[in-house]
Amino acid sequence: MLRPTTALALLLCTASAWAAIPVYGYKVVHVYPHATSAYTEGLFYRDGYLYESTGQNGESTVRKVALKTGAVLRQYNLPPQYFGEGIVDWKNRLVQLTWQSGTGFVYGLDNFKLQRTFTYPGEGWALTRDSRRIYMSDGSAVLRILDPQSLAATGSIRVTADGVPVTNLNELEWVKGQIYANIWLTSRIARIDPASGHVTGWIDLTGLLDVNRLPDPGNDVLNGIAYDAAHDRLFVTGKRWPKLFEIKLVKQAVH
Repeated sequence: MLRPTTALALLLCTASAWAAIPVYGYKVVHVYPHATSAYTEGLFYRDGYLYESTGQNGESTVRKVALKTGAVLRQYNLPPQYFGEGIVDWKNRLVQLTWQSGTGFVYGLDNFKLQRTFTYPGEGWALTRDSRRIYMSDGSAVLRILDPQSLAATGSIRVTADGVPVTNLNELEWVKGQIYANIWLTSRIARIDPASGHVTGWIDLTGLLDVNRLPDPGNDVLNGIAYDAAHDRLFVTGKRWPKLFEIKLVKQAVH
């Protein structure tokens, strides 16, 4: 997303929501290359490859990427009027949101051929799934639950931390029964219990990459989570970051 900077307001609103919840740091296990042309909005891992959605009007894509080299193996370019957002796989399909167009796309996972479009109210930010449902973020404190076939909303999850709504839920990933969510404009990932909506932990990725060295540090922020369930590998990156990191979580203090 490319939006007016509201970092101070965000921090003021969420500071009280970060109390008394376990905080996890990280250990870098491996570093992989990541294309600096990728304004990362969606990311997931499947069968040895990364699938990535990138944003910006006229630059939005869907990509199949080689993990070890960062090479783009397949790419679909969105029409220039669309700002690409989150993606998720469902069986042999790939589902993608757009930011403010209210339009989503369904592609063949193996060839990226467009199969159909769908619509939704409000903004589209990110997608993830479990074995039965798809979860969607729209920038608010509420995650939508979507039917995987019709992609219609069937329910919602209100996300709170110590009773305070957590807004700016961005890129999502399903990890070991929890929803991980980047908190836009911060270096934190929320670990969310999908049954209650409660934040059960924070992952603090401060220092992972110095965004002040990037061309546009106000927008080239942490965003992108992928999980390899078969090998228990967690990957994170950011918008136009030159690196993608495999990390292990390290429990810190309770803040």
